[in-house]
Amino acid sequence: MTSQVMTGQLIAAQRPSLWSRVLDTSPDAAPTVARVMLALVMFPHGAQKLFGWFGGYGWEGTMGFMTGQIGLPTPLAAGLILLESVGSVLLLLGLLTRPIALGFIGIMLGAIFSVHAQFGFFMNWSGAQAGEGFEYHLLVIALSIVLVLRGGGRWALDRRLAP
Repeated sequence: MTSQVMTGQLIAAQRPSLWSRVLDTSPDAAPTVARVMLALVMFPHGAQKLFGWFGGYGWEGTMGFMTGQIGLPTPLAAGLILLESVGSVLLLLGLLTRPIALGFIGIMLGAIFSVHAQFGFFMNWSGAQAGEGFEYHLLVIALSIVLVLRGGGRWALDRRLAP
């Protein structure tokens, strides 16, 4: 064998697998705090869409809005509802933290550009504007970026599953 082939094999053997990179997480507590808080904030929004809890429209109403008014394909709309609801529970457990956080970034960017950007930055705290701004979405994106970069933290199930 040539030294180039052997060097390539050594480098490949030292490179972590995609699965281990997805599950790898920081051992400190800060990502845990970000993960738990994000899950607790996102779950009620997902439950509104999936079950109609907390004054939401449930599966039928949300699917109607996403496919009818926004124009999303049915499988994408269904996936978004499940990501926001089931994904929040998985995030709380620290299971598949990075993919779920990436999904949340996608959801928030989609919400900003399809619905909320037209209403400006601020949420509609006083009821004075026609819709909600996008400040909340930016906070979700920021917390999600922390989780994409650092993983789920010390008490994430991802740590137990990582090779």
